[in-house]
Amino acid sequence: MLTGFSVAWGIFMLIVLLGAGNGVIHAFEKNARERALNTMQVSGGYTTLSHDGMNINRNIKLDDTDLSTSSKLTDHVSQTGAVVTQSGLYASFGKEYVAVKLSGVYPSYIKMLPSVKPSLGRFVNQTDQRERRKVIVLHEKQANVLFGKSGTDPLGRFVKVGDVAYQVVGVYTDSGDKESPAFVPYTTLKTIYDKGGEVDQIMLTVKDLFTTQETEQFEAEYRAALSDHHRYAPTDDGAIWISSRISRYLQIQNATILLHLCLWVVGIFTLLSGIVGVSNIMLITVKERTHEFGIRKALGAKPYHILWLIVVESVCMTTFFGYIGMICGIGVTEWLDATVGSQRMQGGMLSHTIFTDPTVDLSIALEATLLLVVAGTIAGLVPARKAAHTRPIEALKSN
Repeated sequence: MLTGFSVAWGIFMLIVLLGAGNGVIHAFEKNARERALNTMQVSGGYTTLSHDGMNINRNIKLDDTDLSTSSKLTDHVSQTGAVVTQSGLYASFGKEYVAVKLSGVYPSYIKMLPSVKPSLGRFVNQTDQRERRKVIVLHEKQANVLFGKSGTDPLGRFVKVGDVAYQVVGVYTDSGDKESPAFVPYTTLKTIYDKGGEVDQIMLTVKDLFTTQETEQFEAEYRAALSDHHRYAPTDDGAIWISSRISRYLQIQNATILLHLCLWVVGIFTLLSGIVGVSNIMLITVKERTHEFGIRKALGAKPYHILWLIVVESVCMTTFFGYIGMICGIGVTEWLDATVGSQRMQGGMLSHTIFTDPTVDLSIALEATLLLVVAGTIAGLVPARKAAHTRPIEALKSN
């Protein structure tokens, strides 16, 4: 029973460890699918180095010149976009109203941030941008407040935001649990609210960056490209803030590989403890039954009869207890998925899945069980072959 427990425990721990690790890895992959991994978000910061007679701690504010400069870096930038915002507004429809923050965005915004998904209608397009149309894309929570009670279809309706009437062309959903903005064309917001050349955030879609070193080098070159316009030191990392999903992805990917490797190492050593247990018990079993084998041979048993006894005992024990460990391990991973698999961790405006689908490939569980069976069989066969070929008179003399 103790040997059987070590077998079951080895399989159980291997499945639970690999399942838990896969749950974290699958969550990371799910989060990655919700966000374009080749994007960078750039915003103004504060200088940390004195340069050209200017003091430190100056606030750097991005503008249209920076956006134009970004679009010219064609070696690594394939697409540019920008965001400008207006807060402290209320949207109303009839007697209903809701607080909103407007974000003026490029049509490419939805491709750069796939977590924003249209659930009704469409997103801002190039025609809206070019003609400065007064159209708006509401978050589904905002649409429910404004139109939910009356059951009115929001598409085509006009909502009043401040003193401006916008036509609703779409409703979107995202993974955020906090305030979600309403989207309008970038050019429309800048015109209505007199933003001039101001830009709150520049968004870049980059290409041909495959390593952390290449990404860091591009970020340094990008800071240097904007430094002349704002008169800050080209090496000042604090002057502008760059949020790179590529860097985070590569770092987390390396951590994921290391996590998977560690889990396999721990799981294999745990499995080895089961193999050692099976091997020991089979060695002891053969040693204790040497006298019995002598009697059997004296009564006419062939060597393969002796071997068959050991093989059957080893296979039955490892298979039975290995199956129990496999079932228990799968049960625990399913319990983990049911209890923590739906949890999300809040990270700013977005929430992130932290654990999902802690599955283990069935072939891995079967191969681990088969490994125990083979190890136990080999451990028993070595002394069993010796006992099977021992002369009956010598086996009967064994204590």
